[in-house]
Amino acid sequence: MEKLANYYLDKGVKGLYVGGSSGECIYQTVEERKLVLEHVMRAVGGKMTIIAHIAAPSTRDSVALAKHAESLGVDALAAIPPIYFVLPEAAIRAYWLAMVEATKLDFIIYNIPQTTGYALSPKLFREMMSHSQVIGVKNSSMPVQDIYLFKHSSEKKAIVFNGPDEQFIAGRIMGADAGIGGTYGVMPELFIAANQAFAANDIQKAQEIQNSIDQIIFTMVQAEGNLYAVMKRILAKHGMEIGTVRAPLPQVTEKDHTIIDKADQLIQAAIAKYPLDK
Repeated sequence: MEKLANYYLDKGVKGLYVGGSSGECIYQTVEERKLVLEHVMRAVGGKMTIIAHIAAPSTRDSVALAKHAESLGVDALAAIPPIYFVLPEAAIRAYWLAMVEATKLDFIIYNIPQTTGYALSPKLFREMMSHSQVIGVKNSSMPVQDIYLFKHSSEKKAIVFNGPDEQFIAGRIMGADAGIGGTYGVMPELFIAANQAFAANDIQKAQEIQNSIDQIIFTMVQAEGNLYAVMKRILAKHGMEIGTVRAPLPQVTEKDHTIIDKADQLIQAAIAKYPLDK
């Protein structure tokens, strides 16, 4: 874990979102999640911005993770809404506020309706943003217009992170301040390059890099194994052996190795084509 954190630091990544979807948080125990964050902070704490995702099935465990993260010195907390039971917004608000009020850290809502079953409403977002510690949202809903919606839904200026990796540049154009994504893990150079092109107002180049990113993602998801299982095999090809995904996520199959090799070749070709600005 510490080797991987330093790997991203050396690549020029500015921050890490620890314990999110690609971190398989839902399949880890509370103690495992604490241990992961401890290793990350030991390796790169103070060198990168660290956002700890601390949502757990129960409010009790979420609050415990929040307090633990604060004790380690992370920069901010984040959380999805409660999962499994369909809850009214009052219960979702109470769940998030319990985490917010457990620490003095900034808090970021994580909106990912395709996996949680709840789409953050502008009304609840405004209510949450009225709390001084709530600073914004990581938005992974698919309509890119939602980026604009959350940028302009509250009186307080919101920090909005683009979630869907396939539309990173579209999200930036719609007003996202930055991005947080799972597939960044195997190609951080390409997302940095795309962001550099966007910042330089070279939208054509940014779109070209985004198209390369999408081609890579669409290749990886053709595998029978889970996307994150594929990504771990790609990282292993570059000296980052971090094991496999946890069941019930499906492992890569023998047939998947051709896809893994193709995706890695596409990544390396795109990195060579779009070198980072110094």
